[in-house]
Amino acid sequence: MNVPTAGATAAEAAVETIQYEMTAFARRARASAGRMHPELSLVSYTLLGHLEERGGCRATDLAAHYALDKSTVSRQVGSLERAGLIERRLDPEDHRVQVLHLTEAGQEILAQVTRSRRTAFRERLADWPEEDLVRFAGYLERYNAGASAGTGED
Repeated sequence: MNVPTAGATAAEAAVETIQYEMTAFARRARASAGRMHPELSLVSYTLLGHLEERGGCRATDLAAHYALDKSTVSRQVGSLERAGLIERRLDPEDHRVQVLHLTEAGQEILAQVTRSRRTAFRERLADWPEEDLVRFAGYLERYNAGASAGTGED
């Protein structure tokens, strides 16, 4: 566990602990993504999930949504295309624009990894009382709703 700075208020200590624990969570998430599907990084999984949720979008939309550099998104998209997980289609309303969509293989892998992640969460939280789960879910929703877009710091 993180040791708060000497003389910190309870709120300051709590924020330090939250930062420490969220960083540990992010490290575990990145590491477990590779174990769940060796070819699918956490970033790739996130991009596939976004494409599924939106029913497709442009690469520039992905970059803007996740506050990523266009070259970073371009590399990820290229990798996902080469793996056969996404494809480009012309926008029916503007043929100058290409929209990224999941392929059938992309949908299958996303579903497989999502099932594995849910199972892992259920196992990790199995001994939590229902009221703690509901409270924790609410806190996470509240935290993510208040996240400032584009800072890259949370």
